[in-house]
Amino acid sequence: MSQNNNETFNPFDPSAMFKDVRNAGMDAMAKTMVELVNTDAYAEATGAMLDAWLTSSGPFRKTLEQSMTQTLANLNLPTRDEVTRLAERMTNLEMRLDDIDAKLDDCLRALQSFSSPGKSKSSEGRKK
Repeated sequence: MSQNNNETFNPFDPSAMFKDVRNAGMDAMAKTMVELVNTDAYAEATGAMLDAWLTSSGPFRKTLEQSMTQTLANLNLPTRDEVTRLAERMTNLEMRLDDIDAKLDDCLRALQSFSSPGKSKSSEGRKK
């Protein structure tokens, strides 16, 4: 143990010694794991396991997607693709409505500017 631990040693605290042993063991294990993980062999082994997992999970994922599509069809629920297509269509409709709104605003401004001078002339003619 270090001098700091000897200076603060309390004989009435039996768990302190176990905590020190635990901390020393954790530090040693952490250093060992860092050294292990930083090796090329570990990287190659991890890459091989990941490649094997991705290769084997492909057919399972395809089967799962097919069964989910069939289940959704049986329940009369939309699939992810159908919801995505619907969202795209609604976005297009929203954009068209915004364009129509902008054109209507332009038409309204044009009508107001056209009718504003006419109102002032007609109101002046009535006053005379």
